[in-house]
Amino acid sequence: QAYLYLNSCCGVPAIKPQVSGYNKIVNGETAVSGSWPWQVSLQDGRGFHFCGGSLINQYWVVTAAHCRVSNHRVILGEHDRQSNGEPIQVKNIAITHPYYNSQNFNNDITLLRLSSPVQMTSRVSPVCLASSSTSIPSGTKCVTTGWGKTDINCMNTSPRYLQQTSLPLLSPAQCRQYWGYNRITDAMICAGASGVSSCQGDSGGPLVCENSGVWSLMGIVSWGTSNCNVRAPAVYARVSYLRRWIDQTVASN
Repeated sequence: QAYLYLNSCCGVPAIKPQVSGYNKIVNGETAVSGSWPWQVSLQDGRGFHFCGGSLINQYWVVTAAHCRVSNHRVILGEHDRQSNGEPIQVKNIAITHPYYNSQNFNNDITLLRLSSPVQMTSRVSPVCLASSSTSIPSGTKCVTTGWGKTDINCMNTSPRYLQQTSLPLLSPAQCRQYWGYNRITDAMICAGASGVSSCQGDSGGPLVCENSGVWSLMGIVSWGTSNCNVRAPAVYARVSYLRRWIDQTVASN
C-alpha cells in the first residue's frame, strides 16, 4: 500500500552494485557505473556539483534542506562528472518544499518537484522509501554514495566518479553518547564511525539499506564533523520518521 505512488520496481538497480566489505566518501571506493540509479547530482548553472539527492518517483527528488536548492538543476544518470558521453538527464526544479529547523539541523529534508517527468532507464530509477514503521537493528551494514570530498586534507577536490562505502547503523543511544543528548533528535539517524565517512558534497545524498535485493532509503546525508572524521558517526535525516511528511507533500502537489 505504502509504495503505491512509487513505481512497483523501486529499489532494484538494473545494474547490480558491488560493495566490498558489504557482501572517500572518505575511504570509499568507486561505484559500478549506473549501479545506484536513484543517485542525483545537484548542480549550479556552471555545472558545479554541490549536493546529492535521491529519485523517489518520476517527478520527485529528495535531498537535504541545508543544501538550499533554488534555481539549480538536477542531473540524473551521471557517474563520471568529466564525461560528455553519458546518457544523463538534466531537469529543472519546479517547486521546493523544505521541512527544516536550520538552528539544529532538525528535519533536514527538502522535496524537489521536477518540471518534467524523468525517463526511467537501466541507469535511472527510483529508490524505495523506508516506511514509518521501519526500524533496523544497529550494526546493520548500509551504503552511502556521493561525489563528496574524498580527501580531508585537500578540501577543494571532488572525485570524478561516484563513490560508495558501506557503513554500520548506530543506535540512537550510541549516537547521543558521541554527539550529546540534546543534539540528536528523533528525526536523525547515525551511521559510520567505522573508518569511513560522508563528507562535504555528499550532503542530501542517500543512505540505503538492502533487504532481499531491494534497497530502501533510510537516511539523507545531513551533518557531521567539519573534517569528516572517519571515527565520528555521521548524522542523517531519518526517512522513516519523515515518511508521513514526504507522502503528504507528494500527494498534495
